[in-house]
Amino acid sequence: MNDQPETKPSNWERSNIVRTCRWLCSKRGMRRVFIVLAWIVTIIGLWYGEENWRGRRAWNQYRKATEARGESLDYAAYIPKPVPDDQNFAATPFLKSFFLQPDTSILTNDLYIRASGHITKTKIVKDNGRRLFTDLVAWQLASITLQNGKLNRDETFETDETDLASRAAAAPAVLEGMKPDQAAFAELRAASAREFSRYRVKYDFENPWNTLLPHLSKIKQGCLCLELESCAELAAGQTGQALADVKLMLSLADSVKSEPFLISYLVRVACFQIAIQPVWEGLAEHRWTDAQLQELQARFLSCDFLADAEWYLTAERARHVVTVNIVKRNGMGRITDFMNLMFGEAAQSPLNKVVFNLIGPIVPSGWYYQEELNYCVLFDAQMKGVVDRAAKTVSPSEAESNASGLTGQIYGDPRTSALKAFLRHRLIVWLMLPTFNNFFAKIAIAQTTANQAALACALERYRLANGQFPESLEALSPHFMSRLPNDVITGRPYKYRRADDGQFILYSVGWNEKDDGGAPGKVLFDRTQGDWVWQYPE
Repeated sequence: MNDQPETKPSNWERSNIVRTCRWLCSKRGMRRVFIVLAWIVTIIGLWYGEENWRGRRAWNQYRKATEARGESLDYAAYIPKPVPDDQNFAATPFLKSFFLQPDTSILTNDLYIRASGHITKTKIVKDNGRRLFTDLVAWQLASITLQNGKLNRDETFETDETDLASRAAAAPAVLEGMKPDQAAFAELRAASAREFSRYRVKYDFENPWNTLLPHLSKIKQGCLCLELESCAELAAGQTGQALADVKLMLSLADSVKSEPFLISYLVRVACFQIAIQPVWEGLAEHRWTDAQLQELQARFLSCDFLADAEWYLTAERARHVVTVNIVKRNGMGRITDFMNLMFGEAAQSPLNKVVFNLIGPIVPSGWYYQEELNYCVLFDAQMKGVVDRAAKTVSPSEAESNASGLTGQIYGDPRTSALKAFLRHRLIVWLMLPTFNNFFAKIAIAQTTANQAALACALERYRLANGQFPESLEALSPHFMSRLPNDVITGRPYKYRRADDGQFILYSVGWNEKDDGGAPGKVLFDRTQGDWVWQYPE
Protein backbone atom coordinates (compact mmCIF):
# COMPACT_ATOMS: atom_id res chain seq x y z
CA MET A 1 0.00 0.00 0.00
CA ASN A 2 1.30 3.39 -1.08
CA ASP A 3 0.59 5.81 1.59
CA GLN A 4 1.55 9.20 0.21
CA PRO A 5 0.88 12.37 2.10
CA GLU A 6 -1.94 14.57 0.75
CA THR A 7 -0.81 17.64 -1.17
CA LYS A 8 -2.45 20.70 0.24
CA PRO A 9 -3.46 23.54 -2.10
CA SER A 10 -1.00 26.40 -2.06
CA ASN A 11 -1.96 29.79 -0.76
CA TRP A 12 -2.10 31.03 -4.35
CA GLU A 13 -4.55 28.31 -5.36
CA ARG A 14 -6.70 29.12 -2.35
CA SER A 15 -6.72 32.87 -3.11
CA ASN A 16 -9.97 34.64 -3.98
CA ILE A 17 -8.61 35.66 -7.36
CA VAL A 18 -7.99 32.09 -8.49
CA ARG A 19 -11.27 30.83 -7.09
CA THR A 20 -13.13 33.66 -8.86
CA CYS A 21 -11.41 32.91 -12.15
CA ARG A 22 -12.29 29.23 -11.86
CA TRP A 23 -15.88 30.11 -11.15
CA LEU A 24 -16.03 32.51 -14.11
CA CYS A 25 -14.66 29.79 -16.40
CA SER A 26 -17.24 27.28 -15.25
CA LYS A 27 -20.44 26.82 -17.19
CA ARG A 28 -22.47 28.19 -14.35
CA GLY A 29 -20.25 31.24 -13.96
CA MET A 30 -20.13 32.03 -17.66
CA ARG A 31 -23.89 31.78 -17.89
CA ARG A 32 -24.31 34.32 -15.11
CA VAL A 33 -21.69 36.65 -16.60
CA PHE A 34 -23.50 36.60 -19.93
CA ILE A 35 -26.78 37.35 -18.18
CA VAL A 36 -25.23 40.34 -16.36
CA LEU A 37 -23.63 41.61 -19.57
CA ALA A 38 -26.93 41.24 -21.36
CA TRP A 39 -28.64 43.29 -18.68
CA ILE A 40 -25.93 45.98 -18.87
CA VAL A 41 -26.19 46.15 -22.65
CA THR A 42 -29.97 46.27 -22.42
CA ILE A 43 -29.90 49.06 -19.84
CA ILE A 44 -27.40 51.06 -21.89
CA GLY A 45 -29.45 50.48 -25.03
CA LEU A 46 -32.63 51.57 -23.25
CA TRP A 47 -30.85 54.64 -21.90
CA TYR A 48 -29.54 55.53 -25.36
CA GLY A 49 -32.97 54.99 -26.85
CA GLU A 50 -34.68 57.05 -24.16
CA GLU A 51 -32.13 59.88 -24.49
CA ASN A 52 -32.47 59.93 -28.25
CA TRP A 53 -36.26 59.76 -28.16
CA ARG A 54 -36.57 62.37 -25.42
CA GLY A 55 -34.13 64.77 -27.05
CA ARG A 56 -35.59 64.41 -30.55
CA ARG A 57 -39.16 64.74 -29.26
CA ALA A 58 -38.44 67.87 -27.19
CA TRP A 59 -36.52 69.51 -30.05
CA ASN A 60 -39.25 68.75 -32.59
CA GLN A 61 -41.87 70.19 -30.27
CA TYR A 62 -39.85 73.38 -29.87
CA ARG A 63 -39.23 73.60 -33.61
CA LYS A 64 -42.92 73.22 -34.44
CA ALA A 65 -43.91 75.86 -31.87
CA THR A 66 -41.27 78.25 -33.22
CA GLU A 67 -42.30 77.75 -36.84
CA ALA A 68 -45.93 78.27 -35.85
CA ARG A 69 -44.91 81.79 -34.75
CA GLY A 70 -43.52 82.40 -38.22
CA GLU A 71 -39.86 82.05 -37.15
CA SER A 72 -37.36 79.75 -38.80
CA LEU A 73 -34.56 77.75 -37.18
CA ASP A 74 -32.99 77.04 -40.56
CA TYR A 75 -29.96 79.29 -41.00
CA ALA A 76 -30.20 79.05 -44.79
CA ALA A 77 -33.61 80.77 -44.64
CA TYR A 78 -31.93 83.99 -43.49
CA ILE A 79 -29.36 84.17 -46.28
CA PRO A 80 -30.33 86.99 -48.68
CA LYS A 81 -31.09 85.95 -52.23
CA PRO A 82 -28.87 87.32 -55.00
CA VAL A 83 -30.18 90.15 -57.17
CA PRO A 84 -29.13 91.48 -60.61
CA ASP A 85 -26.28 94.00 -60.53
CA ASP A 86 -28.43 96.75 -62.06
CA GLN A 87 -30.72 96.50 -59.01
CA ASN A 88 -27.92 96.06 -56.46
CA PHE A 89 -26.48 99.07 -54.61
CA ALA A 90 -23.51 96.97 -53.46
CA ALA A 91 -22.60 95.97 -57.03
CA THR A 92 -20.73 99.19 -57.82
CA PRO A 93 -16.99 98.82 -58.57
CA PHE A 94 -16.12 100.81 -55.43
CA LEU A 95 -18.13 98.59 -53.08
CA LYS A 96 -16.97 95.41 -54.82
CA SER A 97 -13.40 96.46 -54.10
CA PHE A 98 -14.07 96.03 -50.37
CA PHE A 99 -13.78 92.28 -50.95
CA LEU A 100 -10.93 92.43 -53.46
CA GLN A 101 -8.77 94.35 -51.00
CA PRO A 102 -10.15 93.27 -47.59
CA ASP A 103 -7.09 94.23 -45.55
CA THR A 104 -6.58 97.74 -46.87
CA SER A 105 -8.35 101.05 -46.56
CA ILE A 106 -10.15 101.97 -49.78
CA LEU A 107 -10.51 105.68 -48.93
CA THR A 108 -6.87 106.68 -48.58
CA ASN A 109 -6.50 110.21 -49.85
CA ASP A 110 -9.04 112.48 -48.20
CA LEU A 111 -8.51 114.69 -45.18
CA TYR A 112 -10.46 112.46 -42.80
CA ILE A 113 -8.38 109.36 -43.54
CA ARG A 114 -5.10 111.25 -43.26
CA ALA A 115 -5.81 113.29 -40.15
CA SER A 116 -8.59 111.64 -38.11
CA GLY A 117 -6.11 110.18 -35.61
CA HIS A 118 -4.82 113.68 -34.88
CA ILE A 119 -8.17 115.37 -34.14
CA THR A 120 -9.03 115.18 -30.44
CA LYS A 121 -12.78 115.09 -31.06
CA THR A 122 -13.09 112.96 -34.17
CA LYS A 123 -16.24 110.96 -33.53
CA ILE A 124 -19.73 112.29 -32.87
CA VAL A 125 -18.83 115.08 -30.49
CA LYS A 126 -20.51 114.97 -27.13
CA ASP A 127 -19.73 116.53 -23.79
CA ASN A 128 -21.63 116.02 -20.55
CA GLY A 129 -24.43 114.26 -22.39
CA ARG A 130 -24.79 117.00 -25.03
CA ARG A 131 -23.82 117.16 -28.68
CA LEU A 132 -21.34 119.78 -29.83
CA PHE A 133 -20.50 121.18 -33.23
CA THR A 134 -17.74 119.53 -35.23
CA ASP A 135 -14.41 121.28 -34.66
CA LEU A 136 -13.84 122.31 -38.28
CA VAL A 137 -11.07 124.74 -37.28
CA ALA A 138 -9.04 121.82 -35.91
CA TRP A 139 -9.52 120.00 -39.22
CA GLN A 140 -8.41 123.14 -41.07
CA LEU A 141 -5.22 123.29 -38.99
CA ALA A 142 -4.53 119.63 -39.76
CA SER A 143 -5.08 120.31 -43.45
CA ILE A 144 -2.61 123.19 -43.42
CA THR A 145 -0.02 121.02 -41.66
CA LEU A 146 -0.48 118.26 -44.23
CA GLN A 147 0.07 120.73 -47.05
CA ASN A 148 3.40 121.68 -45.47
CA GLY A 149 4.49 118.10 -44.86
CA LYS A 150 3.52 115.11 -42.74
CA LEU A 151 1.78 115.10 -39.38
CA ASN A 152 3.92 114.09 -36.45
CA ARG A 153 2.79 110.94 -34.69
CA ASP A 154 1.81 112.69 -31.44
CA GLU A 155 0.54 115.92 -33.01
CA THR A 156 -3.10 116.69 -32.20
CA PHE A 157 -5.49 119.53 -32.97
CA GLU A 158 -8.36 120.90 -30.89
CA THR A 159 -9.97 124.32 -30.60
CA ASP A 160 -12.95 125.98 -28.94
CA GLU A 161 -13.77 127.94 -32.10
CA THR A 162 -17.07 126.26 -32.92
CA ASP A 163 -19.09 129.41 -33.60
CA LEU A 164 -20.62 129.61 -37.07
CA ALA A 165 -18.26 132.29 -38.36
CA SER A 166 -15.15 130.30 -37.43
CA ARG A 167 -16.52 127.07 -38.84
CA ALA A 168 -17.66 128.78 -42.04
CA ALA A 169 -14.16 130.21 -42.51
CA ALA A 170 -12.62 126.75 -41.99
CA ALA A 171 -15.09 124.88 -44.20
CA PRO A 172 -13.43 125.57 -47.60
CA ALA A 173 -10.14 124.01 -46.47
CA VAL A 174 -11.98 120.97 -45.12
CA LEU A 175 -13.98 120.53 -48.32
CA GLU A 176 -10.83 120.88 -50.38
CA GLY A 177 -9.28 118.11 -48.30
CA MET A 178 -12.24 115.83 -49.03
CA LYS A 179 -12.01 116.18 -52.84
CA PRO A 180 -9.74 113.18 -53.60
CA ASP A 181 -12.54 110.66 -52.97
CA GLN A 182 -15.42 112.53 -54.57
CA ALA A 183 -15.53 110.16 -57.54
CA ALA A 184 -16.23 107.24 -55.21
CA PHE A 185 -19.00 109.13 -53.42
CA ALA A 186 -20.54 110.21 -56.73
CA GLU A 187 -20.60 106.56 -57.80
CA LEU A 188 -22.38 105.63 -54.57
CA ARG A 189 -24.95 108.43 -54.88
CA ALA A 190 -25.86 107.26 -58.36
CA ALA A 191 -26.27 103.67 -57.16
CA SER A 192 -28.22 104.55 -53.98
CA ALA A 193 -31.48 104.65 -55.96
CA ARG A 194 -31.23 100.90 -56.59
CA GLU A 195 -33.80 98.83 -54.75
CA PHE A 196 -31.59 96.14 -53.19
CA SER A 197 -28.18 95.79 -51.59
CA ARG A 198 -26.25 92.51 -51.53
CA TYR A 199 -22.55 92.56 -50.77
CA ARG A 200 -20.31 89.80 -52.07
CA VAL A 201 -20.38 87.89 -48.81
CA LYS A 202 -19.51 84.21 -49.17
CA TYR A 203 -21.95 82.58 -46.79
CA ASP A 204 -20.60 79.35 -45.30
CA PHE A 205 -23.59 77.08 -44.68
CA GLU A 206 -21.42 74.39 -43.10
CA ASN A 207 -19.74 76.75 -40.63
CA PRO A 208 -21.18 80.29 -40.49
CA TRP A 209 -18.36 81.35 -38.17
CA ASN A 210 -16.04 81.25 -41.17
CA THR A 211 -18.02 83.96 -42.99
CA LEU A 212 -15.84 87.03 -43.61
CA LEU A 213 -17.29 90.55 -43.45
CA PRO A 214 -14.50 92.91 -44.53
CA HIS A 215 -16.96 95.52 -45.78
CA LEU A 216 -18.39 96.51 -42.40
CA SER A 217 -15.45 98.56 -41.17
CA LYS A 218 -15.12 100.25 -44.57
CA ILE A 219 -18.80 101.23 -44.62
CA LYS A 220 -18.41 102.89 -41.23
CA GLN A 221 -15.23 104.61 -42.40
CA GLY A 222 -17.06 105.97 -45.43
CA CYS A 223 -19.83 107.35 -43.21
CA LEU A 224 -17.28 109.12 -41.01
CA CYS A 225 -15.76 110.76 -44.08
CA LEU A 226 -19.20 111.86 -45.26
CA GLU A 227 -20.06 113.18 -41.81
CA LEU A 228 -17.09 115.54 -41.84
CA GLU A 229 -17.86 116.63 -45.38
CA SER A 230 -21.55 117.29 -44.71
CA CYS A 231 -20.82 119.31 -41.55
CA ALA A 232 -18.41 121.47 -43.53
CA GLU A 233 -20.99 121.88 -46.29
CA LEU A 234 -23.59 123.04 -43.76
CA ALA A 235 -21.18 125.59 -42.30
CA ALA A 236 -20.50 126.83 -45.84
CA GLY A 237 -24.22 127.14 -46.56
CA GLN A 238 -24.26 124.26 -49.06
CA THR A 239 -27.35 122.57 -47.65
CA GLY A 240 -28.24 120.69 -50.82
CA GLN A 241 -24.87 118.93 -50.90
CA ALA A 242 -25.09 118.31 -47.16
CA LEU A 243 -28.49 116.65 -47.55
CA ALA A 244 -27.14 114.46 -50.35
CA ASP A 245 -24.32 113.31 -48.07
CA VAL A 246 -26.71 112.60 -45.19
CA LYS A 247 -28.92 110.53 -47.48
CA LEU A 248 -25.86 108.63 -48.72
CA MET A 249 -24.83 107.86 -45.14
CA LEU A 250 -28.30 106.51 -44.43
CA SER A 251 -28.13 104.41 -47.62
CA LEU A 252 -24.76 103.00 -46.57
CA ALA A 253 -26.18 102.19 -43.14
CA ASP A 254 -29.16 100.37 -44.67
CA SER A 255 -26.98 98.57 -47.22
CA VAL A 256 -26.24 95.80 -44.68
CA LYS A 257 -29.86 95.48 -43.57
CA SER A 258 -30.34 92.07 -45.23
CA GLU A 259 -27.29 90.44 -43.63
CA PRO A 260 -28.19 87.96 -40.82
CA PHE A 261 -25.44 89.00 -38.40
CA LEU A 262 -25.77 90.97 -35.18
CA ILE A 263 -22.52 92.73 -35.99
CA SER A 264 -24.08 93.97 -39.26
CA TYR A 265 -27.01 95.36 -37.29
CA LEU A 266 -24.68 97.11 -34.84
CA VAL A 267 -22.62 98.65 -37.66
CA ARG A 268 -25.84 99.84 -39.25
CA VAL A 269 -26.88 101.49 -35.97
CA ALA A 270 -23.44 103.09 -35.60
CA CYS A 271 -23.60 104.51 -39.14
CA PHE A 272 -27.10 105.84 -38.47
CA GLN A 273 -25.83 107.67 -35.38
CA ILE A 274 -22.99 109.16 -37.45
CA ALA A 275 -25.51 110.49 -39.98
CA ILE A 276 -27.47 112.24 -37.22
CA GLN A 277 -24.63 114.64 -36.34
CA PRO A 278 -24.91 116.85 -39.46
CA VAL A 279 -28.71 116.71 -39.19
CA TRP A 280 -28.41 118.04 -35.64
CA GLU A 281 -25.94 120.76 -36.67
CA GLY A 282 -28.23 121.91 -39.48
CA LEU A 283 -31.20 122.05 -37.11
CA ALA A 284 -29.24 123.89 -34.41
CA GLU A 285 -28.39 126.67 -36.85
CA HIS A 286 -31.67 126.61 -38.81
CA ARG A 287 -29.95 125.64 -42.06
CA TRP A 288 -32.48 123.17 -43.45
CA THR A 289 -35.41 124.26 -45.64
CA ASP A 290 -38.93 123.00 -45.07
CA ALA A 291 -38.72 120.65 -48.06
CA GLN A 292 -35.42 119.21 -46.82
CA LEU A 293 -36.85 118.79 -43.34
CA GLN A 294 -39.87 116.94 -44.68
CA GLU A 295 -37.58 114.53 -46.53
CA LEU A 296 -35.46 113.88 -43.47
CA GLN A 297 -38.49 113.55 -41.21
CA ALA A 298 -40.09 110.93 -43.44
CA ARG A 299 -36.83 108.98 -43.54
CA PHE A 300 -36.52 108.92 -39.74
CA LEU A 301 -40.17 107.99 -39.18
CA SER A 302 -39.69 104.97 -41.45
CA CYS A 303 -37.00 103.54 -39.14
CA ASP A 304 -38.15 100.57 -37.06
CA PHE A 305 -35.04 99.33 -35.30
CA LEU A 306 -37.12 97.25 -32.89
CA ALA A 307 -38.74 95.09 -35.56
CA ASP A 308 -35.45 94.79 -37.43
CA ALA A 309 -33.64 93.66 -34.27
CA GLU A 310 -36.08 90.81 -33.78
CA TRP A 311 -35.20 89.42 -37.21
CA TYR A 312 -31.49 89.67 -36.48
CA LEU A 313 -31.93 87.88 -33.17
CA THR A 314 -33.82 84.97 -34.73
CA ALA A 315 -31.10 84.71 -37.38
CA GLU A 316 -28.46 84.62 -34.64
CA ARG A 317 -30.36 81.83 -32.89
CA ALA A 318 -30.45 79.79 -36.13
CA ARG A 319 -26.72 80.32 -36.59
CA HIS A 320 -26.01 78.75 -33.21
CA VAL A 321 -28.19 75.77 -34.05
CA VAL A 322 -25.71 75.20 -36.88
CA THR A 323 -22.93 75.33 -34.27
CA VAL A 324 -24.33 72.26 -32.51
CA ASN A 325 -24.49 70.44 -35.83
CA ILE A 326 -20.85 71.35 -36.49
CA VAL A 327 -19.87 69.60 -33.27
CA LYS A 328 -22.07 66.61 -34.05
CA ARG A 329 -20.69 66.27 -37.57
CA ASN A 330 -17.00 66.90 -36.86
CA GLY A 331 -16.56 65.45 -33.39
CA MET A 332 -16.67 66.94 -29.93
CA GLY A 333 -13.03 67.97 -30.27
CA ARG A 334 -14.41 71.04 -32.04
CA ILE A 335 -15.73 72.15 -28.64
CA THR A 336 -12.19 73.16 -27.70
CA ASP A 337 -12.04 75.45 -30.74
CA PHE A 338 -15.04 77.34 -29.40
CA MET A 339 -13.55 77.30 -25.87
CA ASN A 340 -10.37 78.87 -27.23
CA LEU A 341 -12.48 81.44 -29.07
CA MET A 342 -14.38 82.43 -25.93
CA PHE A 343 -11.79 82.04 -23.16
CA GLY A 344 -8.43 81.97 -24.92
CA GLU A 345 -6.00 79.09 -25.17
CA ALA A 346 -4.32 80.02 -21.89
CA ALA A 347 -7.50 79.19 -19.96
CA GLN A 348 -7.75 75.67 -21.38
CA SER A 349 -6.22 72.37 -20.34
CA PRO A 350 -4.28 70.60 -23.14
CA LEU A 351 -6.24 67.45 -22.31
CA ASN A 352 -9.58 69.05 -23.21
CA LYS A 353 -9.44 68.08 -26.87
CA VAL A 354 -8.35 64.52 -26.06
CA VAL A 355 -11.14 64.09 -23.53
CA PHE A 356 -13.83 65.50 -25.80
CA ASN A 357 -12.68 63.36 -28.73
CA LEU A 358 -12.82 60.25 -26.53
CA ILE A 359 -16.31 60.85 -25.20
CA GLY A 360 -17.69 62.16 -28.49
CA PRO A 361 -18.32 58.77 -30.16
CA ILE A 362 -20.29 57.45 -27.16
CA VAL A 363 -22.52 60.51 -26.70
CA PRO A 364 -26.11 59.72 -27.76
CA SER A 365 -27.60 61.86 -30.52
CA GLY A 366 -30.25 62.99 -28.04
CA TRP A 367 -27.56 64.98 -26.24
CA TYR A 368 -27.14 67.17 -29.30
CA TYR A 369 -30.90 67.70 -29.55
CA GLN A 370 -30.94 68.74 -25.89
CA GLU A 371 -28.05 71.12 -26.54
CA GLU A 372 -29.96 72.75 -29.41
CA LEU A 373 -33.10 72.94 -27.31
CA ASN A 374 -31.48 74.42 -24.21
CA TYR A 375 -29.59 76.99 -26.25
CA CYS A 376 -32.74 78.17 -28.00
CA VAL A 377 -34.87 78.15 -24.83
CA LEU A 378 -32.35 80.21 -22.87
CA PHE A 379 -31.78 82.45 -25.90
CA ASP A 380 -35.54 83.12 -25.99
CA ALA A 381 -35.61 83.68 -22.24
CA GLN A 382 -33.32 86.68 -22.61
CA MET A 383 -35.74 88.30 -25.05
CA LYS A 384 -38.90 87.59 -23.09
CA GLY A 385 -40.80 90.76 -22.29
CA VAL A 386 -38.01 93.14 -23.34
CA VAL A 387 -39.19 94.35 -26.75
CA ASP A 388 -42.87 95.04 -27.37
CA ARG A 389 -43.26 95.50 -31.11
CA ALA A 390 -46.93 96.51 -30.85
CA ALA A 391 -46.24 99.24 -28.29
CA LYS A 392 -42.80 99.99 -29.85
CA THR A 393 -41.08 99.91 -26.47
CA VAL A 394 -37.98 98.40 -24.88
CA SER A 395 -38.01 97.54 -21.16
CA PRO A 396 -34.65 98.09 -19.43
CA SER A 397 -35.88 96.44 -16.22
CA GLU A 398 -36.91 93.28 -18.09
CA ALA A 399 -33.58 93.21 -19.91
CA GLU A 400 -31.68 93.54 -16.63
CA SER A 401 -33.84 90.90 -14.94
CA ASN A 402 -33.46 88.40 -17.76
CA ALA A 403 -29.71 88.89 -17.95
CA SER A 404 -29.12 88.55 -14.20
CA GLY A 405 -31.41 85.53 -13.98
CA LEU A 406 -29.44 83.65 -16.63
CA THR A 407 -25.93 84.60 -15.58
CA GLY A 408 -25.87 82.37 -12.52
CA GLN A 409 -27.30 79.43 -14.43
CA ILE A 410 -24.85 79.49 -17.30
CA TYR A 411 -21.54 81.16 -16.73
CA GLY A 412 -18.65 80.24 -14.50
CA ASP A 413 -14.96 79.43 -14.41
CA PRO A 414 -14.08 78.01 -17.86
CA ARG A 415 -11.69 75.51 -16.26
CA THR A 416 -14.21 74.01 -13.84
CA SER A 417 -17.67 74.43 -15.35
CA ALA A 418 -17.35 72.48 -18.61
CA LEU A 419 -18.23 69.10 -17.09
CA LYS A 420 -21.22 70.53 -15.25
CA ALA A 421 -22.44 72.22 -18.43
CA PHE A 422 -21.93 69.00 -20.40
CA LEU A 423 -23.97 66.90 -17.97
CA ARG A 424 -26.78 69.49 -17.99
CA HIS A 425 -26.90 69.62 -21.82
CA ARG A 426 -25.77 73.25 -21.70
CA LEU A 427 -22.23 73.11 -23.03
CA ILE A 428 -22.94 75.23 -26.14
CA VAL A 429 -25.03 77.56 -23.98
CA TRP A 430 -22.19 77.96 -21.50
CA LEU A 431 -19.69 78.61 -24.29
CA MET A 432 -21.56 80.77 -26.76
CA LEU A 433 -24.84 82.22 -25.51
CA PRO A 434 -24.38 86.01 -25.64
CA THR A 435 -25.92 88.36 -23.12
CA PHE A 436 -28.20 90.86 -24.81
CA ASN A 437 -28.51 93.59 -22.20
CA ASN A 438 -26.15 95.94 -24.06
CA PHE A 439 -27.73 94.97 -27.36
CA PHE A 440 -31.20 95.93 -26.14
CA ALA A 441 -29.83 99.26 -24.93
CA LYS A 442 -28.42 99.92 -28.41
CA ILE A 443 -31.82 99.11 -29.93
CA ALA A 444 -33.50 101.60 -27.61
CA ILE A 445 -30.87 104.27 -28.31
CA ALA A 446 -31.17 103.84 -32.08
CA GLN A 447 -34.96 104.09 -32.08
CA THR A 448 -34.89 107.01 -29.65
CA THR A 449 -32.47 108.83 -31.94
CA ALA A 450 -34.71 108.24 -34.97
CA ASN A 451 -37.82 109.39 -33.07
CA GLN A 452 -36.18 112.49 -31.63
CA ALA A 453 -34.66 113.44 -35.00
CA ALA A 454 -38.08 113.15 -36.65
CA LEU A 455 -39.68 115.27 -33.92
CA ALA A 456 -36.87 117.82 -34.15
CA CYS A 457 -37.49 118.16 -37.90
CA ALA A 458 -41.20 118.70 -37.29
CA LEU A 459 -40.44 121.25 -34.55
CA GLU A 460 -38.16 123.17 -36.91
CA ARG A 461 -40.84 123.16 -39.60
CA TYR A 462 -43.28 124.57 -37.05
CA ARG A 463 -40.75 127.31 -36.19
CA LEU A 464 -40.27 128.18 -39.84
CA ALA A 465 -44.05 128.58 -40.24
CA ASN A 466 -44.79 130.33 -36.93
CA GLY A 467 -41.61 132.10 -35.91
CA GLN A 468 -41.12 130.11 -32.72
CA PHE A 469 -41.23 126.58 -31.37
CA PRO A 470 -44.61 125.32 -30.06
CA GLU A 471 -45.63 125.20 -26.42
CA SER A 472 -46.28 121.43 -26.66
CA LEU A 473 -45.67 118.54 -29.02
CA GLU A 474 -49.41 118.19 -29.62
CA ALA A 475 -49.27 121.39 -31.68
CA LEU A 476 -47.35 119.45 -34.34
CA SER A 477 -50.29 117.21 -35.16
CA PRO A 478 -51.69 116.83 -37.74
CA HIS A 479 -50.16 119.49 -40.02
CA PHE A 480 -46.46 118.93 -39.27
CA MET A 481 -46.62 115.31 -38.11
CA SER A 482 -49.58 112.98 -38.49
CA ARG A 483 -48.40 110.57 -35.80
CA LEU A 484 -46.24 111.53 -32.82
CA PRO A 485 -43.82 108.76 -31.83
CA ASN A 486 -43.76 107.83 -28.16
CA ASP A 487 -40.83 107.34 -25.82
CA VAL A 488 -39.29 103.93 -26.51
CA ILE A 489 -38.75 103.37 -22.78
CA THR A 490 -42.13 104.39 -21.33
CA GLY A 491 -44.51 104.10 -24.28
CA ARG A 492 -45.77 107.59 -23.41
CA PRO A 493 -45.12 110.91 -25.21
CA TYR A 494 -41.61 112.31 -25.08
CA LYS A 495 -40.95 115.02 -22.52
CA TYR A 496 -40.83 118.46 -24.09
CA ARG A 497 -40.66 122.07 -22.99
CA ARG A 498 -39.81 125.35 -24.65
CA ALA A 499 -36.83 127.07 -23.05
CA ASP A 500 -36.57 130.72 -22.05
CA ASP A 501 -33.95 131.39 -24.74
CA GLY A 502 -36.38 130.36 -27.46
CA GLN A 503 -34.90 126.90 -27.89
CA PHE A 504 -36.45 123.67 -26.57
CA ILE A 505 -35.56 120.52 -24.63
CA LEU A 506 -36.82 117.16 -25.89
CA TYR A 507 -35.96 114.04 -23.94
CA SER A 508 -36.60 110.41 -23.09
CA VAL A 509 -36.36 109.21 -19.50
CA GLY A 510 -33.48 106.98 -20.59
CA TRP A 511 -32.23 103.55 -19.59
CA ASN A 512 -32.62 104.19 -15.84
CA GLU A 513 -36.39 104.69 -16.45
CA LYS A 514 -36.31 107.79 -14.25
CA ASP A 515 -37.40 111.28 -15.24
CA ASP A 516 -34.48 113.55 -14.32
CA GLY A 517 -36.18 116.66 -15.65
CA GLY A 518 -34.15 116.80 -18.84
CA ALA A 519 -30.75 116.62 -17.14
CA PRO A 520 -28.43 114.43 -19.25
CA GLY A 521 -25.93 111.94 -17.90
CA LYS A 522 -22.16 112.18 -18.18
CA VAL A 523 -22.21 110.99 -21.80
CA LEU A 524 -24.70 111.04 -24.60
CA PHE A 525 -27.21 108.23 -24.02
CA ASP A 526 -25.86 107.42 -20.57
CA ARG A 527 -27.13 104.03 -19.37
CA THR A 528 -26.75 104.63 -15.65
CA GLN A 529 -27.92 108.18 -15.01
CA GLY A 530 -29.67 111.13 -16.59
CA ASP A 531 -32.12 111.47 -19.46
CA TRP A 532 -31.55 111.02 -23.19
CA VAL A 533 -31.77 114.64 -24.30
CA TRP A 534 -32.07 116.37 -27.67
CA GLN A 535 -31.26 120.05 -27.33
CA TYR A 536 -29.17 122.80 -28.92
CA PRO A 537 -26.47 125.06 -27.48
CA GLU A 538 -27.68 128.28 -25.90
